[in-house]
Amino acid sequence: MELKSTSFGKHLAQHPYNRVRLLHAGVEVSGDKHQYLIPFNQIVAIHCKRGIVWGELEFVLPEEKVVRLHGTEWQETQRFHHFLHKAWQEWSSEMSQICATVLRQQITAIEQMTSRDGWFALNQLAALQNSIREAFAALPLPVTRLDEFEPCRDNYHRCLRWLEQGPAMVLERNQQWTDKMLIAHQDYFDTVESSPLNLSQTRAVINGENALLVLAGAGSGKTSVLVARAGWLLRRKEALPEQILMLAFGRQAAQEMDERIRARLQVDGVKAWTFHALALFIIRQGSKKAPVISALETDSLKRRKLLIGHWREQCAQKKTQAKGWRQWITDELEWDVPEGDYWHDERLAQRLAVRIERWIGLMRMDGGSQAQMIEQAPEDIRDLFTKRIRLLAPLLKAWKQALKEEGAVDFSGLIHQAVDILQKGRFISPWKHILVDEYQDISPQRARLLDALYQQNRRTSLFAVGDDWQAIYRFSGAELSLTTSFSERFGEGAQCALDTTYRFNQRIGEIASAFVLQNPHQLKKPLNSLTKGTKKSVMILPAGALDALLDKLSGYARPDERILVLARYHYLRPPQLDKAATRWPTLNLDFMTMHGSKGQQAEYVIIVGLAQGKDGFPAPERESIVEQALLPLPEDFPDAEERRLLYVALTRAKQQVWLLADEEQPSVFIDILARLGVPTAKKP
Repeated sequence: MELKSTSFGKHLAQHPYNRVRLLHAGVEVSGDKHQYLIPFNQIVAIHCKRGIVWGELEFVLPEEKVVRLHGTEWQETQRFHHFLHKAWQEWSSEMSQICATVLRQQITAIEQMTSRDGWFALNQLAALQNSIREAFAALPLPVTRLDEFEPCRDNYHRCLRWLEQGPAMVLERNQQWTDKMLIAHQDYFDTVESSPLNLSQTRAVINGENALLVLAGAGSGKTSVLVARAGWLLRRKEALPEQILMLAFGRQAAQEMDERIRARLQVDGVKAWTFHALALFIIRQGSKKAPVISALETDSLKRRKLLIGHWREQCAQKKTQAKGWRQWITDELEWDVPEGDYWHDERLAQRLAVRIERWIGLMRMDGGSQAQMIEQAPEDIRDLFTKRIRLLAPLLKAWKQALKEEGAVDFSGLIHQAVDILQKGRFISPWKHILVDEYQDISPQRARLLDALYQQNRRTSLFAVGDDWQAIYRFSGAELSLTTSFSERFGEGAQCALDTTYRFNQRIGEIASAFVLQNPHQLKKPLNSLTKGTKKSVMILPAGALDALLDKLSGYARPDERILVLARYHYLRPPQLDKAATRWPTLNLDFMTMHGSKGQQAEYVIIVGLAQGKDGFPAPERESIVEQALLPLPEDFPDAEERRLLYVALTRAKQQVWLLADEEQPSVFIDILARLGVPTAKKP
């Protein structure tokens, strides 16, 4: 059957289409120069319209596309439309039965997936949504028409809801399942640690996302959550002990975690590793070799002797090296260099040894060739960095030669070798669940090792616990963006926060949080305290008030109450502490650097050295060209890491903090704290 425009209508309409032919399951619209075949499965609607003289047929296609035929005789248009519409509807009715079957199958699959006794992860939602989209794409009817057919309508809308409101539906479903688990396993959460887990800790333990970042503020019980998480996986039979990998950054932290697991879970198979111990295990399993850790890594005297020995040799044998080093030391480090053979000067050599071992360490951690390191350096320092690398190259070569002669590897080499073995598939990870402590301290090199493990099996889950507010180790290669961009790095994942601190009072928490959150790049999270505190829980005193403060503390601090004195540098240790044992014999006093205090706590904290200037706090930026090129890029916020360092210092205290400010040149942080409401007093 066919419909054509009249000769006069064709002439006046001047339209590319002037006739339409009904096919078995579609229509063919054509003109003198154009032809368009429209299958029924592309037609959303067919409209028959009457103009002043002629008729018009309008075919509505998906994405609001319209094809029109003008200039047809009206009665013929009506008759053609009647037959066409009937044929299209009969075909549609037949196809709707197929659609109904596909949609029923889809709903059955959704119900099976969502009714499982377990967490519904966001990557499962992504798979479900892809399945729905694929089902919609395979239907013989346009999706927008499914609402017209009663057998399709309800299931279509249920599928559509999962596409449009998926995350909200997953959240609601997981909340219901979590509430169910809280009741069913209350005995576990009440007894897995010495004190019952709070609600935010319990929800973090139950959360089954494939990649989860748990933001654990200071004193919020992150170790409890890690231990409870391992126990939960075992209790739910989601893993055998040997399928759980726990990672810590230091040997002591790993040992403490091991002891805690054995004590609380009474299980021996779950083991906490350092990254280096893990790398060593992977190398041994993947290469059938047993690498030895070089003595250079544990013997600082031997390490510095090797590097300074070769530095002196280079300077003595090559005038260009001697000249280059002299220029580097005087221009960048701004040290006084003796005339003549300056490399024989013992004081200068020992002072420089500390810098050289740090620079060589950064080059080893980077692991790239000289050319790669130079290429990656910021353009504005690339030329100068090239000169520095060429001066260090012979020392790096000597380091590698020493390792070769010893038949050993250094720590950086361990990680590089382990990553290489994993990427080549010479070691297959047996771990289904990776739990990482202090994730904010991760470096790009360690992240590559984690990535290599995680990428081996997409069913591996990553449970990372950390606090971006306590990220204070950029100088050793830690990169904060690996925490703040966690979701981008590990794909669709989740984030939750532990919202209660068991260490400091609300007043300390409010001041410390407000101070660190002035940096807009820090992740926001709630952190509530169990005790209120007073306005005097955080106070600013003059630097000279230390004696009077210790006198006052000796009147009420109990011997079992710890007092921590913190400073930015070791050499800022107050001389008053030398006589503390006799002058304040009842005080339980300790001195630490702020970095060293990480993980510590005390009833009272005294922060000294809050002055502006060269040895002040915040420390002025003074990174060498090598550090600027090889360390992670600094953040776009003034004193960002120094601000976090003060946050760490403030949050070591349970009851009270005093900040002792230089009266002539106080730290800029003192003014900020005063504006946040910290009171200033002349005496304690």
